[in-house]
Amino acid sequence: MSRTLIAGCALICAIAASGAAPIPLLGSMPVEAQELSLEKKIELLSKNKDQIGTGDMLRRFFYGDLIPVSVQPGGANMVVNLYNKANDYTFSFCTTYDVVVAVKKGRVTEFAPTEVK
Repeated sequence: MSRTLIAGCALICAIAASGAAPIPLLGSMPVEAQELSLEKKIELLSKNKDQIGTGDMLRRFFYGDLIPVSVQPGGANMVVNLYNKANDYTFSFCTTYDVVVAVKKGRVTEFAPTEVK
């Protein structure tokens, strides 16, 4: 067992000494998401709303900046309206299907029912 431990330590030291890139942390934001402008992020979310993956996109683009402002009927039952104070945009988010269903500039507490269906 001690040989296995020593071999493992030696392997880790060899990798560290080689200058290989460090292993990224789980959940770290891809470089592409960091480099996109606000306009491009909003355009991507607006263009792809109601599609699988927009919930992940929303979290990746605005991690830690979203605050819930209201809940309203829509989506597959209820949607949560999330406001981004830093950029002054509100996103309506269906938690059942994990998708963005509406995007609007400013703080919106209730979207039109046709926007969040």
